[in-house]
Amino acid sequence: MKKILLLLLVSIFNLSCSSEASSSNTPQEQMYFPPNDGSTTWETKTIADLGWNQNAVQPLLDYLQLKNSKSFMILVNGRIVMENYFNGHTATTLWKWNSAGKTLTSTVTGIAEQEGFINTNHKVSDYLGTGWTSAPLNKENLITCKNLLSMNSGLDDTLGDEVSPSNLKYLADAGTRWAYHNVYVKLQDVVEQATGQSWNTYFNTKLRDKIGMNSSGFWYIGTGVNLGLKIYFSTTRSMARYGLLALTIGTWNGKQIINSTYLNQATTTSQNINLAYGYLWWLNGKTSYHLPQTQLQFNGSLVASAPSDMYCALGKDDQKIYVVPSKKMVVIRMGDAADSANLALSNFDETLWTKISALYQ
Repeated sequence: MKKILLLLLVSIFNLSCSSEASSSNTPQEQMYFPPNDGSTTWETKTIADLGWNQNAVQPLLDYLQLKNSKSFMILVNGRIVMENYFNGHTATTLWKWNSAGKTLTSTVTGIAEQEGFINTNHKVSDYLGTGWTSAPLNKENLITCKNLLSMNSGLDDTLGDEVSPSNLKYLADAGTRWAYHNVYVKLQDVVEQATGQSWNTYFNTKLRDKIGMNSSGFWYIGTGVNLGLKIYFSTTRSMARYGLLALTIGTWNGKQIINSTYLNQATTTSQNINLAYGYLWWLNGKTSYHLPQTQLQFNGSLVASAPSDMYCALGKDDQKIYVVPSKKMVVIRMGDAADSANLALSNFDETLWTKISALYQ
């Protein structure tokens, strides 16, 4: 009887181990990093390899096509599971990140801090000099680099994208009001002043080249009413590489590109007003959130249909980098606006994640 019981327990244990080994996220599998040599080499996993639901693939692709998508990728443990292009877009086509690129500024700011060039707790005027806003000096001196990272500078967000001093007006004390504002781009000026290098040079050498992002990517510099606005353009795979760096908390193939302490802070609530916002990253799974161009607070999670530990880079017209540590997953979507033009978040995210989760549930 004891022998039978022992055999039964061993069988149950083996069945459990087999189930875990074939789980959709294969957490025990080593993380893969595509080479930085400019080749198209990138390891893949199939839907069948992961034990996912093949029947959920076509409804997802149909939805993406319907919603004006240009490209879509899923990585699991760094390997490509899905890579699809629509409407004439290809693997070599460049497309705009819009505000999803804010996270690039966050990451490069963190790199400059780890190299000792800046301290994000210091006021912005330490690097740019006084008068970089039109706020009273005592109010301007309240604004730290961390306030720009957290979107709580207190400057008036209703005056458009231009970031000349005359358009950066005082509205509230730094730290007391959260508002989605283009003033974050002044962090690029901070990096330039502190390092003595142009933004492009520092970005390329410290981030882009180290993770093998395509060198054809470029920063569009706004003029006129968009003066100071900077938007990054790249291939879909370059965006996916950056998402993979975020998933691995700043490491790339064993090398620490940005320290994990900073990146963990960047993907954690940065202030007590908008719980769903870190350092230019959006955070899922919080009890409430704010959205651009409103002071309203919404209860619940940012994207209820998505994993609660997800953090995201979100851009106008539905440019998306979704990072899900619990699934070892990165999801990329580029394209035109899924519905009417929007700044960051829409019902598209909810429906998209319902269809993504159908793959692995």
